[in-house]
Amino acid sequence: MAQKDQLVAAIDIGTTKIVALVGRINENNRLEVLGMSKTASKGVKRGVVLNIEETVNAIESTVTEAQKISGIKFRDVFVGIAGQHIKSVRTRGYINRDSYEDEITRDDIRRLVTDMYKIPTEIGEEIIHVLPQNYIVDSETGVKNPIGMSGKRLEANFHIVIGQIASAKNIEKCINRVNLNVKQLILEPLASSESVLTEDEIEAGVVLVDIGGGTTDVAVYYDDIIRHTAVIPFGGNVITRDIKEGCAILHRQAESLKVQFGSALGDLAQDDKVVTIPGISGREPKEISFKSLAYIIQSRMEEIIDAVMFEIENSGYMDKLSAGVVITGGGAMLRHLPQLVKFKTGMDVRIGYPNEKLASDKNDEINQPMYATSIGLLLKGAEYLSEKNEKMGILSNVESAVKQEEPVKEEKETKEKSLFGKTKILDKFRAAMSDIFDENDSTM
Repeated sequence: MAQKDQLVAAIDIGTTKIVALVGRINENNRLEVLGMSKTASKGVKRGVVLNIEETVNAIESTVTEAQKISGIKFRDVFVGIAGQHIKSVRTRGYINRDSYEDEITRDDIRRLVTDMYKIPTEIGEEIIHVLPQNYIVDSETGVKNPIGMSGKRLEANFHIVIGQIASAKNIEKCINRVNLNVKQLILEPLASSESVLTEDEIEAGVVLVDIGGGTTDVAVYYDDIIRHTAVIPFGGNVITRDIKEGCAILHRQAESLKVQFGSALGDLAQDDKVVTIPGISGREPKEISFKSLAYIIQSRMEEIIDAVMFEIENSGYMDKLSAGVVITGGGAMLRHLPQLVKFKTGMDVRIGYPNEKLASDKNDEINQPMYATSIGLLLKGAEYLSEKNEKMGILSNVESAVKQEEPVKEEKETKEKSLFGKTKILDKFRAAMSDIFDENDSTM
């Protein structure tokens, strides 16, 4: 966790909403949200910024509100990134160390991770995250933490997350336009996992499914290690669109129907209940049955679940996920969704709330699945700052030690110079006396 009382700010740029938050780690090592604001997102589609001006205006509005609520002016922010351009690969890297005798240090691991950022990628792509999975020290495999071990060759298996440079640059451009600085881009499923998954679930094996407005994020964990990540390019908005087209109503009416009366299981919807929708521009109102609405939703939701199952199978850990599925994001609040997911996957299912590391007081409003990514960005940001402070502390101690050694070195050099000076004077004296005695010998 982060250093106590250290402030951290984050911006979650989603397809349906943009959220700005500022928080800190309290004395109980829990995240306390000091200010939060959200506004509608208009310039983002499927997790990708398509309209810079609209996105900038939305960010500026929500940041100003968050700063006003918290009374804190922040400049550095952690920002989420998603979108269908995100992909992940697995690879292995290694470094050769100078000596078998020396223990492996955190700096060795940093050097290994840094080298992995240099692996070749496709044109227009860049590496967003390098995530070590496990290590190999000489011939010893399956090492989770090699620090303190001795060995000549340090290897690791990595999960590499890659995204398009243009998408990342557009996000940074929007943030910079409101006089803020992107401290780090964080993959959204990693952020959501940080806020909703328990340590036991990550050890036993679990898949996180974050159903947002424009994308559905997937993260597979097993044995405390991230095994697979993916971003599916559709989410809750496609369900709303299907309702709009299937019922011939307005988009806002379709969204309202989905949230208030929608169900993910048509068989569980009531046959005798209907909802009346006002007609467009004075036309006759429409009656839509709950069952018809539910079947429209179920059809699209099954498609999303099938895409999630495809990613789970790609991970190679389909049969090892003892903790099943955790659903989060705004789409997780859809009625009867856990039952549908359990029916389609055969796994245990629960709704993920971002309360695993969240301070309980004053945060009831934000303890909702739709804020899982936002809270996770703060937590990942706090972790990043903590590691940076630790690193700076080590460097500071090294510099201090060097400064303490410098006077000793200078003193030694001064003594040597002084000694050399005396030696030269004695040599000159001996040479002069030798000349005198040589002259006397020659005259005798």
